Amino acid sequence: MANLFTRFKREIETSDGNSDASLKTHYYKATFNQLFESAEKMFREDADCRITTVSKEHGEIAVEINKPFSCFLIATIVSVKPMHTAVDFNISSEKFSLLGIYPDLKKRIDSYYQRLNQLHTTIKNS
Repeated sequence: MANLFTRFKREIETSDGNSDASLKTHYYKATFNQLFESAEKMFREDADCRITTVSKEHGEIAVEINKPFSCFLIATIVSVKPMHTAVDFNISSEKFSLLGIYPDLKKRIDSYYQRLNQLHTTIKNS
């Protein structure tokens, strides 16, 4: 029954404790600066995105996404130790869909992790 309700959630936050493996925090073998710059560049080059705030001190990039529907995303980049940097996303939308919006939000997060995976070496979470 939980899966039925999950479809209608309008917010997803990745974390170490997420039960969905694809929505767990991703760790990369990179410095904070390398990863922050990659994430910022990824959003700047995405025609669907408009960066609203960049706060390097807080490790956050806030992004408005306008396609295929309007949503808001915050990317959080945190240096865990040298050459070990974590990336989490929080994405939400006000949109309601009879079919549920969660699968589309999840696809968006998956695509951002895939792009970062191509640029940086992932560190497997134990």
